[in-house]
Formats: sequence, C-alpha cells, structure tokens
Amino acid sequence: MTTTTGAARAPDVTAYELCLAGHLDDHWSAVLGDLTLTRRTDGTTTLSGPVSGQAQLHGILNRIRDLGTTLLSLRILDTPAAGMPYATSAAERWR
Repeated sequence: MTTTTGAARAPDVTAYELCLAGHLDDHWSAVLGDLTLTRRTDGTTTLSGPVSGQAQLHGILNRIRDLGTTLLSLRILDTPAAGMPYATSAAERWR
C-alpha cells in the first residue's frame, strides 16, 4: 500500500486590524493573540498583527465577545506592516 501526502501548506497568515470600543489594558494583548494594542485618543483600542488562519481569528473574536466590549471594525491590512512580511493582501487572497 502506498500513501501519498500533499506538500506541506504554508499557514494562512493574514494581518488584521480590529478596533474596539473603550481602552484595554496592556495585559489583554497576550490574551488576544499577542496582537499589538494601541489606545487611541478617541476612546478606542486598536489591535493589529498577524493572525494564523480563521480558527485563530474566531478565537480572538470569541475572547472579545467574552470581554463584553464592542467590536467597532475588523479589516484585513492590505500592505504588510513592519514585522509582518508574510501578510497577504486581500486581492492576493481571493485569486
């Protein structure tokens, strides 16, 4: 019997930016996938960074829900940010 395995697939890593209502403390970065946490003067918090696939994204969204804070926006970053050379653009993802 011969078993054939496919080529190893690179992880589906995409850079995201999530905007939340209110200010989160720094310790929430580790809880929310080690994303970069930025508190804005308008009273919102922005989380940004690489997310390895839909499962990790859903986990982050579930934790945000459990915090009871409001998710204001979620977007894919079209250009790789510093430290995220493996991020893909939205256009590349849908080819």
